[in-house]
Amino acid sequence: MPNQPFVSSALQWVRRRGIRLAVIAGLGVALAGPGCSHLAQKERELTFRIAAGTASWYGGLPEGVTESVLQVDNKGKTENIHTWWWPADSPDAPAVLYLHGSRWNLTGQAFRIEQLHDFGFSVLAIDYRGFGQSDGGLPSEETVYEDARVAWKQMASLQPDSARRFIYGHSLGGAIAVDLAAELSKSDQPQARGLIVESSFTSLADIARALTSEWLPLQLLMSQKFDSIDKIDDVRMPMLFVHGTRDRFVPARFSQELFDAASGEKRLLLVEGGTHNNSMRVGSEEYRQALAEVFGWTPPAPS
Repeated sequence: MPNQPFVSSALQWVRRRGIRLAVIAGLGVALAGPGCSHLAQKERELTFRIAAGTASWYGGLPEGVTESVLQVDNKGKTENIHTWWWPADSPDAPAVLYLHGSRWNLTGQAFRIEQLHDFGFSVLAIDYRGFGQSDGGLPSEETVYEDARVAWKQMASLQPDSARRFIYGHSLGGAIAVDLAAELSKSDQPQARGLIVESSFTSLADIARALTSEWLPLQLLMSQKFDSIDKIDDVRMPMLFVHGTRDRFVPARFSQELFDAASGEKRLLLVEGGTHNNSMRVGSEEYRQALAEVFGWTPPAPS
């Protein structure tokens, strides 16, 4: 096993840098050897970076939101996934499954969920197990994928018309959304009208290389892959990729690469001046136009 102070210092460096996805922890896992479960767990901790409790800017549950739980089996034990359901004013409105990124639970997502609702969507949003009021311990790539698929079954009951169902993922949630869309595309029947991926990336290993050295074989070293670039060509539905040009956590070139690798109907929207979290607000009018162009659905005018 390598020098433990060295590994510890590397992990502290990640924290000080404030890397949102913290993927460099995978290098520490590889250095420690396949038998070091402690560092494998540390990689997951730094990937999801869960902030406990309520976000400091949370202003309370938006009016009209209903809270409920979805149940998932974990080795014979039933665990609950906490959800928000916010129906649109129009009964004919499309519905979107909202998949958030790392760190913040639903209380930290309310502003973006509200923007999607203002676009005219009914919104089903979930906290993966381990986040917020959902059950479970430390998440993994496997468990968040499973949670998204359980939530999609609920979406199908809330909005039976597949032509009015959408998947939305932000940041790490974008990779979860791509996985779900690729899985749904295996069906002979359309399962969703479209996929929206915002401020996301090609794979965690690609971000790690961008932050360290291009020569490192990090795709072989990391246990949490979130490898969207290998899945995006399997997606068989219209796709909208959105990224802010001033995103300092995930460079916009990653959305360009995802867009280039995708097949079929697609659109890349680069929001000038948008950051990792505010592209939907900064580029709201462009966003509305892109939704109309890609999906043939025009959001209502802002009130």
